[in-house]
Amino acid sequence: MDFFAEVGLFLAEAVIIVTAIIVVLIAIAAVSQRRKDGEEGYIEVRRLNDRYTAFHDAVRSFTEHAETRKVREKAEKKTAKADQKLAKKKAKEEGGDFGRSDSKDDEKSGSRLFVLRFQGDISASETESLREEISAIAPELRKGDEVLLCLESPGGMVHSYGLAASQLQRIRSTGATLTVAVDKVAASGGYMMACVGDRIISAPFAVIGSIGVLAQLPNFHRLLKKNDVDFELLTAGKYKRTLTMFGENTDDGRAKFVEDLEDTYDLFKDFVAINRPVVDIDSVATGEIWYGQRAVDQNLVDELSTSDAYLQTRLAETEAFEIRFVAKKSWQEKFGMAAGAGIERTFLRLWQQGASRLLP
Repeated sequence: MDFFAEVGLFLAEAVIIVTAIIVVLIAIAAVSQRRKDGEEGYIEVRRLNDRYTAFHDAVRSFTEHAETRKVREKAEKKTAKADQKLAKKKAKEEGGDFGRSDSKDDEKSGSRLFVLRFQGDISASETESLREEISAIAPELRKGDEVLLCLESPGGMVHSYGLAASQLQRIRSTGATLTVAVDKVAASGGYMMACVGDRIISAPFAVIGSIGVLAQLPNFHRLLKKNDVDFELLTAGKYKRTLTMFGENTDDGRAKFVEDLEDTYDLFKDFVAINRPVVDIDSVATGEIWYGQRAVDQNLVDELSTSDAYLQTRLAETEAFEIRFVAKKSWQEKFGMAAGAGIERTFLRLWQQGASRLLP
């Protein structure tokens, strides 16, 4: 009885706290409800060279001998001073600002690496963020630059992934190199995106391929008929609706649906064949998947490597920047996330209290 009394008291406290949070959030929302155009989000840029250098320095500070560190730091300062002097001299000769080239295509300033990330779901919902990120870097891309897309996706809706793949083609059109790295999976619509890349790398056991199209839906017509429930579907146009979930499907409708499915499949195959001509499309467009090494054998992938290994190799050669679009959340979304987290913590606390009473 004491346990249930404590649970009841805790739930009452939780309700009061949640109610207070709701009141506060509503008050905040009332003040900042308007969202001006252009305030949907912002671009976040992070220089990865600095990040990895900081990680390396943190480890080296514990492992490097003091005398060795002094010699190294002295040499690094000398090199940095010489580089700065050379850069100033070059800028003066070219008549431009220090550290900046007036010509967009000036290859003397060196190539750069831009890192994007895409985590795919069935509707390719991150396409909007990808669009913003590419729009941000496209005007700055020049010949010699590289874009590394770290891609993870099991595929999903054809039109959604078709749009995502089209966004990647914008990078190719700038003349920059597009490298796609797959650590876990790029299947179906995920591979539709990956094949746009100039080069594809994958981890040894990443899942690659699944070039095919599927559609499935339940049909409740017999259940409705058994319970004397009528269903009416009114259309104008012979094939406006070929298969339905509640009506009686016909052989003619099924045939048309399969015909449309086959046409989508042909478009998918053509897209892969055009963007990755080294692939024998007839042998790989079977809906099968291959793990990394087998995917290399099928020319679906160019080489085996994790995205981290590839990135660290490139960091030694060029400046690298991670680009991320951060979407601003409405107060409703923020409240939903906060409420969800609060409910999760509440149930976890109740479970822990109950479990502690069951233990001897």
